[in-house]
Amino acid sequence: MHTGDVFDPNCPARLVLDRIGDKWSVLVLLALIDGPTRFTVLRGRMGGVTPKVLTQTLRAMEQDGLLTREVFAEVPPRVEYELTALGRSLHEPVSVVARWAEENVSEILRCREKSA
Repeated sequence: MHTGDVFDPNCPARLVLDRIGDKWSVLVLLALIDGPTRFTVLRGRMGGVTPKVLTQTLRAMEQDGLLTREVFAEVPPRVEYELTALGRSLHEPVSVVARWAEENVSEILRCREKSA
């Protein structure tokens, strides 16, 4: 098992921070917490994401082991995404950060306006 030092510029843990620091990855994690979800439903829940960006995000998260993609042999094909145990383990810390953002957005915006 590897442990990292995120302050080391060569540490691969920085790649993990890049993934979980990406807004679309965070929204995918939050959107999938209730179970398997189809692409179109996921896109609708997230709002503002293009199909291309969502596809790229889902592929990267799948490659990182955070979610699985299941294709059902139907016409038209049905594809569902689901968090893995590793992905579910991120739910609590990500939801805390998301809740903090929601609770503090007004103050952040006020500070931005003041400094503009």
